[in-house]
Amino acid sequence: MCPTILPYSANSCLRARNRRFSSQKCRGKLYITAEVLTVAPKKNGQSKIHELSVQGIAYTHQRVREVVRRQTHVTNDCYRKPSFDPMFLDEAYELCRKICAEYAKTFYLGTKLMTPERQKAIWAIYVWCRRTDELVDGPNADYMNNTVLDRWEERLEDIFNCRPYDILDSALTDTISNFPLDIKPFKDMIEGMRMDTRKSRYANFQELYMYCYCVAGTVGLMSVPIMGIAPETPVSAQTVYNSALHLGIGNQLTNILRDVGEDALRGRVYLPQDELAQYGLCDEDVFSRKVTDQWREFMKEQIRRARFYFNLAEEGASHLNKASRWPVWSSLILYRKILDAIEENDFDNLTKRAYVGRAKKLVTLPVSYARALSVPSLAIQ
Repeated sequence: MCPTILPYSANSCLRARNRRFSSQKCRGKLYITAEVLTVAPKKNGQSKIHELSVQGIAYTHQRVREVVRRQTHVTNDCYRKPSFDPMFLDEAYELCRKICAEYAKTFYLGTKLMTPERQKAIWAIYVWCRRTDELVDGPNADYMNNTVLDRWEERLEDIFNCRPYDILDSALTDTISNFPLDIKPFKDMIEGMRMDTRKSRYANFQELYMYCYCVAGTVGLMSVPIMGIAPETPVSAQTVYNSALHLGIGNQLTNILRDVGEDALRGRVYLPQDELAQYGLCDEDVFSRKVTDQWREFMKEQIRRARFYFNLAEEGASHLNKASRWPVWSSLILYRKILDAIEENDFDNLTKRAYVGRAKKLVTLPVSYARALSVPSLAIQ
């Protein structure tokens, strides 16, 4: 999961309007944090990636269909329009922009092609997701419990009911009034945080898939109404939403594979226990941080699964609104390169962290931009 400290410059006007924030100094920067309230196994030499993936999709199929139905049939008239002072709202979105630019540089660059309204909305969603993640992984994580998450969920409901708690919440409240967003994916993300507080092991891929859906797949469902579906697309809205979900799953699986060693130091193993066992591995092999032949074979299957989801995500990426495709293609290409980096490290993600260097990132930008300009295909009707 991504780090979630929110930095921006101290501002007297902000302090006056936003007294429900606490601040701390770290490495010379001022960090503002939201106040806490109080692999596929093998059989007979054949990979079972597709079978396990289909089983995983079935876990959330119905809820995704319901979100799609709500977000494609809801008009903005269904939401109360907040009455914010325009200058206050401008400041709220500017803070969201700065946070996104600081912590999601490549994605932020991709958003620059979007319309101003869509830019602001995607920044507001990014910030809410980051703050939600901070509850579990941020500086106040030691105080995390179900009561805190319950209160955060109540605060989410207040945002949707036009009662924002602070200036950053106000940006999301305004976004909700401008785009047909359903509360379900936001609540599911909070459920993913609950899973992190009570689980540090996942028995099989079905359990892990549900976690990936909650903490990352939900972001795709939140983002589609903002990014928009191309009016000329020949595919259904469900197809585009499924692709957005698959991108989130692929991204989270990649995060897990990249961070295996770091998670192990925290006593966490985000890998299917049954699949580890099929390769003769267990938690102790992860904690020992020794790369063996069995580990390499296990990792090959995990990487193959993540790529499977990225391939599914591609099917809908070019069916988003043309101006919104660049950040999506950038994410697809860069996360695939993280998987490449794990392979280049000889599958040592126990003592090494796979990363994509700045030069490689810059090279991907024109490639992703070219893919963003591609004409939607009829191939997946």
